[in-house]
Amino acid sequence: MSGNNHKNVTQQPQLNFWQIFNMCFGFLGIQFGFALQNANVSRIFQTLGASIDDIPILWIAAPLTGLIVQPIIGYLSDNTWNSLGRRRPYFLIGAVLTTLSLFIMPHSPTLWIAAGMLWIMDASINIAMEPFRAFVGDNLPKNQRTQGYAMQSFFIGIGAVVASALPYILTNVFDVENTAPAGEIADSVRYAFYFGGAVLMLAVGWTIISTKEYSPEQLAEFHQQDTTDAQDTNVNTRTAKQYQHGAIIWMAIGAIFTLAIVSLDLDKQLYILSLGIFTFGPLQLYCSRKLAKLSNSNIESSVTRDGLGMTFNVVDDLFHMPKAMRQLALVQFFAWFALFAMWIYTTAAVTSYHYGTTDVVSQAYNDGADWVGMLFASYNGFAAIAAIIIPFLAKAVGIKLTHTINMFIGGAGLISFMFIENPNLLWIPMIGVGFAWASILSVPYAMLSGVLPPKKMGVYMGIFNFFIVIPQLLAASILGLLLKVFFDGQPIYALVLGGIFMMLSGIAVLFVDQDKQTQ
Repeated sequence: MSGNNHKNVTQQPQLNFWQIFNMCFGFLGIQFGFALQNANVSRIFQTLGASIDDIPILWIAAPLTGLIVQPIIGYLSDNTWNSLGRRRPYFLIGAVLTTLSLFIMPHSPTLWIAAGMLWIMDASINIAMEPFRAFVGDNLPKNQRTQGYAMQSFFIGIGAVVASALPYILTNVFDVENTAPAGEIADSVRYAFYFGGAVLMLAVGWTIISTKEYSPEQLAEFHQQDTTDAQDTNVNTRTAKQYQHGAIIWMAIGAIFTLAIVSLDLDKQLYILSLGIFTFGPLQLYCSRKLAKLSNSNIESSVTRDGLGMTFNVVDDLFHMPKAMRQLALVQFFAWFALFAMWIYTTAAVTSYHYGTTDVVSQAYNDGADWVGMLFASYNGFAAIAAIIIPFLAKAVGIKLTHTINMFIGGAGLISFMFIENPNLLWIPMIGVGFAWASILSVPYAMLSGVLPPKKMGVYMGIFNFFIVIPQLLAASILGLLLKVFFDGQPIYALVLGGIFMMLSGIAVLFVDQDKQTQ
């Protein structure tokens, strides 16, 4: 840390309520599309013939796409400045692509086309979503970032309430059919996706036209002290030899794991993990070869390092994360494992456990699936309320304890699904899930933004997404196997496991180093 006084540092302006409102409003639209995806894609898959065992592997497109897309978009947006700004060009591109995907998805004629459309839709959502996280870090001073991310959570909640409930509303208020012949998607789902595409485009468009961005020169003035501190802790890079050794180790582990899956005839979903481990090896080998072309004197130059390209910089930044970011990675791992379990198994759990059917063309199944949409709407509604409360709770008990409280009541809510027999009462545990969801969407990002180098806000937010994606990949790989081996294939136990993991996230956050300026 530098010991100099920084009397000439330009203070970043505080924004008023409506400025924060406008800059976060686009997230209402993004979450509208995301919630339609979460609440209905498992239903679409089952309608097109997927079995319960197939659902996790079909969902793999979503987290895998985020793993690839978000750091790329983060890096590109960090290095973009044009007439539309720094982050806003990506808002626009992502919104247009997501809207088109929402219009096309409910017309998928086969299961594998639906899986492909999920891949395209999630990539499009990620193009728009990732810069929104960095947008708050760019535009708000540190002491307003909890408020900014909480405002995002509020709009996420509002958007998701309507989106999740839309098929139910269309059926029960407007008499739109919620059943269809085998292999066809119900009208209520199709019309919900059309409406969602329009809302997404309008909401993101409002943020684009109503919110300005600071230029790179202005941001540099605001964050002179942050830049100095970041240089003190991030001047060294890994050597070519270290990257080479790392590549060998990761490829060896991945190859051994893959051979074990083949020879022991283990569940095919485990290939996701083994191939993911192996793939990190060639990435490090690429970095090793890049560095090997340079002399040792040039490696020390930041100009030379920037010239090594996007792939190198993303991988190298991964190895040089701030300590608090590494600690928050564990918090995110537990939380997102729980969320993924909830998203992909709630429909199957409620329809089988509470409605007593697995017949996807039956009225009982579709009524249960509609009710799951209402439950998802309710937890997002409670999340909108929680987003208003969280900044005040953080000031009263501290930001870390706030997250712990929210994760424990969320975990208890998921576990209680097994003990509540009447499906009409399942909205009660969704209160806790809503508070956990709002906290997951705001607290870790507020804590993280306070420790990141301002010039790398986008790429580090993208890298942070790894710790959202990796637990989802793990869940997609092993949840089906765990349910089959230990719980006789009953999806209700996926929700119980999710509740336990939420509580573990609440414990892990207590050990994170906290930036003192982040309120």
